Amino acid sequence: MTHTGTLEAGATRQISDKEATKVAIGALIGTAMEWYDFFLFSAAAALIFNVQFFASQNATAAAMAAFATFGVGLVARPIGGMIFGVMGDKIGRRKTLMITIVGIGFITGLIGLLPTYAAIGIAAPILLVLLRIAQGLFVGGEWSGAMTIVVENAPLHRRARYAALPQIGSPIGTILSSGGFFLMTIWLSKANFDAWGWRIPFLAAIPMLLVALYIRSRLDESPVFKELMEKGETEKAPIRTTLVESWKQIIIGMAAGMLGIGGFYLVTAFVVWYGVNVLKYESSLMLLGGIIAAVVEIPVLILGGRLGERFGSSKVITYGGIFSAIIAWPAFMLIDSGNSVLVIVGMTLAVAALSLPYAASGTVLTGLFPAKTRYTGVGFAQNTAGMISGFIPLAATALVAAASNHWWPAAAMLIFLSLFTAVAGVIAPRMSVDLPGFKH
Repeated sequence: MTHTGTLEAGATRQISDKEATKVAIGALIGTAMEWYDFFLFSAAAALIFNVQFFASQNATAAAMAAFATFGVGLVARPIGGMIFGVMGDKIGRRKTLMITIVGIGFITGLIGLLPTYAAIGIAAPILLVLLRIAQGLFVGGEWSGAMTIVVENAPLHRRARYAALPQIGSPIGTILSSGGFFLMTIWLSKANFDAWGWRIPFLAAIPMLLVALYIRSRLDESPVFKELMEKGETEKAPIRTTLVESWKQIIIGMAAGMLGIGGFYLVTAFVVWYGVNVLKYESSLMLLGGIIAAVVEIPVLILGGRLGERFGSSKVITYGGIFSAIIAWPAFMLIDSGNSVLVIVGMTLAVAALSLPYAASGTVLTGLFPAKTRYTGVGFAQNTAGMISGFIPLAATALVAAASNHWWPAAAMLIFLSLFTAVAGVIAPRMSVDLPGFKH
């Protein structure tokens, strides 16, 4: 057994469930805000930015420019993961998480205040892209830090249960952002929504930030990190050490997280686009499908955490991936059915299936890296998966267009992603840190 494994087992032995719950909820508030901002931007890229920030006679060109802005934020994420990963492994998890949450909330608020193309010309899209890059940097350090502080503040045998809680931030963020835009489109005329209504969900990030800051400020630093500090064992060069000693773990971690992120973008962003543009469904139906799928996702994530605690999280990733592969084809058939209820059932089924591996991914990713380079390692693995995933809706759109607008290439992509993640679940335990009494 490794020395750091013994240190970690000792440091987490005294933690009560009450303390672990407090930290997990503090992390959940941050991830909910991160996803709220993220999904808000993707919805706005499709509804507003193409018109207000990218002046083009060609609607497709304007939409592509807006989606490219969305992609730029994803490319910035691995860089942010490196910057904040180093900080988290050197100065502490808690301090770093205070910085990332302020950055995310503040930038989202600023996007809500941006003048449009009509007001300041070419400066408008340039400022939007710069803010998006900055947002991507902060987001890159958020999830890996939240997950690290949660698992290090949980009793070892209960890690899987607590690591599933921050994942609930994703459906909460979806519900709040889709719900925010949904309400604005109902309450306001199209003219008012286009003129100023779209800004309200962005500006709402500022009061949300104050709440998140208050909750985060009361979190305890990870006992594992405190122990590393006291023993003078923090890592001097986290990036170099991680790339040299844990490069295989980065690849396995990326594969383990792939279905939860990339599959999710495929079933939400791409399916919404396909439903509205190819199948000619109402956009309100597709938004509603996304909201219902997100509501159902919450109990599925909690279940995934409990299963991980009982059987080991890597098993949840393997069997969840296989289940998602089996569900993919029928789910797309339901989405294509033309019946509103079946469309929503199809979206909900697909999201629920891929949420099982997503629930377990935090436990598996944090287990792959030793405590002294954990923040950096998890950041590399998760953000690489996030960056690749950002281009999945684009790839699906291109492949479906090449197949005369039939949905089969998208279903095939979902099956591939599901099996890719399932294989990572099989390999992960052999590459994980040896922790006494912990089921990988």
